[in-house]
Amino acid sequence: MSNLPLTGRRILVTRARHQAGQLSIELQKLGAESIEVPAIKIVQPESFAALDAALLDPHQFDWLIVTSANAARAIRERCDTLGVAPANLSHLKIAAIGAPTASALGEAGLFVSITPKQYVAESLLEALGQQAANSRVLIARAAVARDVIPETLAQQGARVTIADAYRTVIPQDSVSQIAQLFAGLPPDAATFTSSSTVTNFFSLLRAAGFDKPPEGVLAISIGPVTSQTLRDHGWEPAAEADPHDIPGLVAATVRALNADR
Repeated sequence: MSNLPLTGRRILVTRARHQAGQLSIELQKLGAESIEVPAIKIVQPESFAALDAALLDPHQFDWLIVTSANAARAIRERCDTLGVAPANLSHLKIAAIGAPTASALGEAGLFVSITPKQYVAESLLEALGQQAANSRVLIARAAVARDVIPETLAQQGARVTIADAYRTVIPQDSVSQIAQLFAGLPPDAATFTSSSTVTNFFSLLRAAGFDKPPEGVLAISIGPVTSQTLRDHGWEPAAEADPHDIPGLVAATVRALNADR
């Protein structure tokens, strides 16, 4: 019998399909069966107008704040589409939430000067301090997102421009997958990598005819904001990642599923 920590465990991965692979692979390395049912799908925003205008005239800004790897990839794609060279943005001071976001920006030829220790908005603001006060700040983010960063910077006198880089929608084929999964043997745990995955997961549940997750399924959260969203939906997370990244989420899954062993 295998002595891997997740042997025999079935783990639901709710991340967007194009991003789920890394998490699934890491879980499988530890013996788990990963079940990918994406709760979100990343699509273009209703309009790229604000982002395009900013990229075509970047000297109107002092700072660029990027809140996710999806936003970083959108910047790279729009720069390619518009013919904007990375050198045109080289004057910007850039802050990124998390190493994956910083890495995606690096692949686009953009140097990141600030990456907080914790991958949440509050940690980014702490790392920024007063550096962006009274400056011109461009924030590239999801179409629907928390406003703690722009509101805090505005209070510091910054002139903030928000540019939608992408939006999340519910994949319609996931409804039937959730219905089939929870009608049979439910997984041991479900992993959540953002508040959006939580909110959309509960929408999937309702659409599939369930009022709540089956008893015994543990919720594993990537960080405090996601954990709070789970609590808002009446589901106390069994574990929270620390650090708030994929390796931390895998470790939290191991802790939660081996707590009674």
